Amino acid sequence: MTAAVSGLSVRRAGPLALLQDAGRFGVRQLGVTQGGPADPHGWAWANWLVGNPWGAAALEITFGGIELVAERGLTVAVAGADLGATLDGEALPGWRPVAIREGQVLAFAQPLNGLRAYLAVVGGFRAEPVLGSVACVVREGLGGHDGLGHKLAAGDSLRVGEEAGRAVPPREAPEAERPDYRGAARLALLPGAQIGEFRGASLFDAFNAAWRVDDRADRMGVRLTGPRLHCRVTSMISEGIGLGAVQVPPDGQPIALLNDRQTIGGYPRLGALTPLAAGRLAQCLPGQEVRLVAVARERALADYRRFRAAFA
Repeated sequence: MTAAVSGLSVRRAGPLALLQDAGRFGVRQLGVTQGGPADPHGWAWANWLVGNPWGAAALEITFGGIELVAERGLTVAVAGADLGATLDGEALPGWRPVAIREGQVLAFAQPLNGLRAYLAVVGGFRAEPVLGSVACVVREGLGGHDGLGHKLAAGDSLRVGEEAGRAVPPREAPEAERPDYRGAARLALLPGAQIGEFRGASLFDAFNAAWRVDDRADRMGVRLTGPRLHCRVTSMISEGIGLGAVQVPPDGQPIALLNDRQTIGGYPRLGALTPLAAGRLAQCLPGQEVRLVAVARERALADYRRFRAAFA
């Protein structure tokens, strides 16, 4: 691996910009969660566009509001949400590689289509791994550009390899892989161990009613508002919590847990969103409509294998 050098400096920091690789695994017995990209689809395509292997660190930008200055020539790509990205004030094309020169300003304004954009650079951003990963989890103070779990702030620098300015062959993500995040999302859910404890009317509502994304949403989880769900289980011994777990607390409003979730929980669960469904939910703005769709394990596994095969 080549030496790391300064690639981008932060002129203005937005609400939340975090360095994310594939995530931190094998450490949940320590109470450490996985981190990683909230939307693996956008993150994976951004890396693919600049020729990076699976797992390369990219910048996850939530809501926009950030300005970055190139410290050297770089080849970058932006995928995921449209946050009104510009280069020196001109619209930056998404879902394709773009060469930028030293001194140019890369800015992200505000959500136009989706919530989280992913910025990748040739060779990936560089940082010191913590517990085997650079994934930034702010709550745990782990990973990120500084190893301490801090979001980007004005004056910070993102490091890259010396190959970061290398040209890559022209390529674009297929149109079919560029979601319109503004429409109602259908979220695939694997039924869970406690699903039989929910009343029949609640199960009907869970999979037939429209749910709204609450404004209480972050990388830890997303609360959904809609009909109240009733479960016969009122207390449980805490269990391990996986990505996408849909817990139902006593108020009957589901909470879908995402990458920065706690490692154990004691609320009954409808089941778990698939990784791609959790990623789709992570692109929803407050107030957006979503629907839960029950899927079989075999179908969910086949869908995820097809997704990963595109980046093998």
